Amino acid sequence: MTRPIIVGVDGSPESAAAAAWAGREAVRRSLPLRIVHAWQWQSYDFAPAADRDAQAGWAREIVDGVRHTIAERHPGLAVTAEVREGSPVGSLVAEAAEAEMLVLGSRGHGAVVGFLIGSVGRQVIAESARPVVLVRSDDLATAEAMGREIVVGQHGEPEDGAAALGFAFATAAARGATVRVVRAWTLPPVFAYSPASLKLLEEAGGLEPYERKALDAALRPWRERYPDVPVIEQVEMGSASQVLLTAAAQAQLVVVGRHAARAVVPRIGSVAQALLHHAPCPVGVVPPA
Repeated sequence: MTRPIIVGVDGSPESAAAAAWAGREAVRRSLPLRIVHAWQWQSYDFAPAADRDAQAGWAREIVDGVRHTIAERHPGLAVTAEVREGSPVGSLVAEAAEAEMLVLGSRGHGAVVGFLIGSVGRQVIAESARPVVLVRSDDLATAEAMGREIVVGQHGEPEDGAAALGFAFATAAARGATVRVVRAWTLPPVFAYSPASLKLLEEAGGLEPYERKALDAALRPWRERYPDVPVIEQVEMGSASQVLLTAAAQAQLVVVGRHAARAVVPRIGSVAQALLHHAPCPVGVVPPA
């Protein structure tokens, strides 16, 4: 089954930028593009019946306009457009379940909170079963052609974050880009040490060599699957958020894994949240496989 790339649009400049990004990515991956607008009718006292028809017509105009623009830019791309009436969060999460990825726009940087995700975007990212990419209106297409890297974070055991690594390598392969894999580490508290962990550290030759060996083990299957993708390994002591944000300064995309949605209120995770607030490039948030 071929999964399409889906982009959520709402008529804003930010969603137009997301649609442009999604169109280019669909062409690179030889995938169809599906444009979706989800809306909920809001009654107004002055013209309730007519207003429902007007809102439905406006929603149709949004997706038709975006579809026309994308079709003109990419004549060979298979593009469809869909209007869904209902909860924007529920509609987009349901659409994403059948997608290769979901692409959304954001409102850029705010003076205080940084990357303005919006409540809908935040909930969709937290609940989506598929990768979600957030694009700002000032993300330039030229940045993708400058040889910039795909940056991805890896942490924990070698099997942790496999979905994020897979997404980063597939994206790099489609773009002919380099993957920079970042593993940040900090000194564990004294009470975290045990005889077993001390033995592992001794065998590895110390904390940093241990981290490098863990990263090498995590990368091994992806190097084998994508032998033509250049890889840079970056193991650095420090906060994962800060190390990834520094690496993202020259990236065309930064990718991070998301925690499993086990909580009653799904959460994005602190590292993903920091990237979504402050990264200067598009951010891909990938749920666990």
